[in-house]
Amino acid sequence: MAISSIPPFLLLLCLIPANALPAKTVVSELTRLRSESSAGVIHLTDQLLKRIISVPTPRPFSLLIFFDYNRIHSVKPEITLPALRNDISLLASSFLANNPDPKTNTNLFFFDIEYQESELSFRKFGVDSLPHICIVPPSAMDLRKDPIEMDSSAFSRQAESMAEFVEAKTKLQIRPIHHRPVTDSRKRVIFAAAVIVICSLMLMPKISFKKSILVDKNLWMGGAIIVYFLSVGGIMHNIIRQVPMFLGDMNDPDGLVFFYKGTQTQLGAEGYAVGFLYTIVGLLLAFLTHALVLLKNRSDQRSAMAVVLFASVWAVKKVVFLDNWKTGYSIHSYFPRR
Repeated sequence: MAISSIPPFLLLLCLIPANALPAKTVVSELTRLRSESSAGVIHLTDQLLKRIISVPTPRPFSLLIFFDYNRIHSVKPEITLPALRNDISLLASSFLANNPDPKTNTNLFFFDIEYQESELSFRKFGVDSLPHICIVPPSAMDLRKDPIEMDSSAFSRQAESMAEFVEAKTKLQIRPIHHRPVTDSRKRVIFAAAVIVICSLMLMPKISFKKSILVDKNLWMGGAIIVYFLSVGGIMHNIIRQVPMFLGDMNDPDGLVFFYKGTQTQLGAEGYAVGFLYTIVGLLLAFLTHALVLLKNRSDQRSAMAVVLFASVWAVKKVVFLDNWKTGYSIHSYFPRR
């Protein structure tokens, strides 16, 4: 039989892989698994991922996958994987609440996957550190290159910013976020804090400030140093956005990653390191202007000044080195030509 005489639909069937599954079958299975889950997040396994990927591209749905590692929950709680998992649950439940129509809520499915159960899938996606959240678009074929990784600036600001990121990449409505009711324990903490503040304001007029610790210069000096450290190290930024102190090293289960190369992620340990270096420079300058001038011996002054300048230059060079290593840009001195 000549090729030209073969009907077109038979040619299309020949081009589809033998192990490919119809999109409707997979969508029905995912919808069932989602309805059986507590918050609309499907637990992804190697076998389920294989069935999803077998659907020919472009698929009629996108995937949002949260990569988890149960061992890190108790060993390294600073990575805050359980909190991120709760944010994913908020996104999934809000997406279903805001999109009750089955024609739209089947365009995106939320998943979580565990390393010890599905190590092969972690390798397919090339995940080497946690936290890791990515969106698999309908046209994705290469699981290492095609998924869109969520920046740490998005998932470190909880569900609102994560929803903003997902909406920008999928063009689907996630917000408004339907938050869970506030727990009674949190209400009690807020009530206790309000009582303490009110009592403090009532007792303020009865305090004798002449003998109070509030006028101690050492207290204010120590407070100024702490505020300086928090400012230059970006510590308040890390606290507000809940930036993890470090990440788990996927190549070494017992290892930690304190410095992440690349501008898309900044860890808390990086802020502490830079803040410590800047604080050294600030304290040395304060020593020069307040303590060194009290020395009467000129040679002692010169020696101390040389040590201070050497330590300050060393600290600044370390900060520049970390910036060059992380961003890939070089900072060099500029001397204008005459």
